[in-house]
Amino acid sequence: MQAPDFSQPVATPVQESVQYANQVELEIADDCAEYYADPLGWVMWAFDWGHGDLEGFDGPDQWQIDTLNEWGEAIKANKFNGVTPVPVFRKSTSSGHGIGKSALVAWIILFILSTRPYSKGIITANTGEQLKTKTWSELAKWKTRCLTGHWFILNSGKGSLNIYHKSFPDTWRADAQTCREENSESFAGLHCATSSPFYIFDEASTVPDMIWEVAEGGLTDGEPFFFAFGNPTRNTGKFAQTMGASSRWNPASIDSRTAKMTNKEQIAEWLEDYGEDSDFFRVRVRGLKPRAGDMQLMPGDVVQNAMKRSPGRYLGTDPLVCGIDVARGGGDNCMMVFRRGKDMKSEKVYRLPGEKSRDSMDACAKFAMVLDRHKPDVIFLDETGIGGPIGDRLRQLGYNVIGVHFGGKADDEKKYADKTSEMGYRMRQWLMDGGAIPDDNLLEMELTAREYWHDKKDRLVVEPKGGGSGDRKGANGGSSYNGFKSRLGYSPDWTDACYLTFAYEVKQLEQERGKMDVVPEAREYLDEGPAAVNDYDPLDDM
Repeated sequence: MQAPDFSQPVATPVQESVQYANQVELEIADDCAEYYADPLGWVMWAFDWGHGDLEGFDGPDQWQIDTLNEWGEAIKANKFNGVTPVPVFRKSTSSGHGIGKSALVAWIILFILSTRPYSKGIITANTGEQLKTKTWSELAKWKTRCLTGHWFILNSGKGSLNIYHKSFPDTWRADAQTCREENSESFAGLHCATSSPFYIFDEASTVPDMIWEVAEGGLTDGEPFFFAFGNPTRNTGKFAQTMGASSRWNPASIDSRTAKMTNKEQIAEWLEDYGEDSDFFRVRVRGLKPRAGDMQLMPGDVVQNAMKRSPGRYLGTDPLVCGIDVARGGGDNCMMVFRRGKDMKSEKVYRLPGEKSRDSMDACAKFAMVLDRHKPDVIFLDETGIGGPIGDRLRQLGYNVIGVHFGGKADDEKKYADKTSEMGYRMRQWLMDGGAIPDDNLLEMELTAREYWHDKKDRLVVEPKGGGSGDRKGANGGSSYNGFKSRLGYSPDWTDACYLTFAYEVKQLEQERGKMDVVPEAREYLDEGPAAVNDYDPLDDM
């Protein structure tokens, strides 16, 4: 029997335990690093779904999955190398109550801190009480469940809501700050060039504009992220602006009825008590802004009814009219819509991003492909800017194009200040008389957000896209006014394309068309048979 070698040190049970713990920590760290660009994968890995206090829960809700996946795709696309700054990922989520926003906020904070050493974040809400009792309380709950939660210290005492790494408390952390304007300096640059600076705004509708502006200035280096969540309690302000299609945000609107955890019985009572289109139900359940006030051109109930309305099936002698709004800049969209009588719902709507339409001849070729598919009887095209050359070329190609200038003279100059006002009011009357439009949140937002007033000559002025005729200062006595786009932060491109279909009267056709062929989106509104026209979009591959 060989004698033991006492010249070699023997590990004590305590030392063995420490070595084992260190090995486990290294394995956790290695596993965690695998999810650097996979937020959803990390959430599924970091929490013991289906066990303990998560028994009965198999993972995030679908809207949370969509958000995490969208974020992950942006991370992969940016390929941050730790040196060169990458574009900001901005995500705005407007929703009703009880969908699980606070849980997602907690996951976002823990994911960033766990996968990005020396990251720094600021989280805010409408009040200090909201931060402490809702946001930070939810974060504490998920930290205790998290595989990496023991890496961090979380403070929730009065005046010190923060979470930081045990070994790097000053350089690897997130802090909760109230959003009072006098506290704006706390939202200044996070100085996180080699990692991820991030901001999270909870109950974002109530965060002052100044705070948004200061926060934006802190996202110039590293791999920055900016998340905004809230109920859309206001029609104006920075949070409302994030919901525009042409904003720099990735907007989403979540109806509480689609979320797993919401109280469906309570929602049913609200629906019965207040109604589908009441401001109460819109904000607290549907995740939509309240209807605008007295100066709203398109009443919310009128727009909602038009979205629910069936367009009918028989065409008679109604001509097919096309409206094309041409983008004026890279952030706007070219929009093409079609209307036949009371029906603006059955034909497909086309969107061409502004950056793809800077070459007027290239844009013209794309428009021609759509027109060849739908064969409209007349086309009303916005000829402002590059719209002029596009209209000229389409006419050369044989299309029946009539140019329209939004700021031009109205047919009835005594009643309307400009062409925009005349077209907008005609559409308003058309909606009230039974017009049918697509059921889409973006279109609803554009239509209901637009305002009107009367100028010094008592002519109707529909809010222009960017200043223009009918100066609001002369009507309301307020300060200088720069238009819808300046006020809300996005361009009403879809609305303008709809307006264009009312530019001039179009005579009826000599022969009836009979039954119409429709794209698949319209099938739910029809009584019989499948659609004969497929949903091919000739702009998809452009």
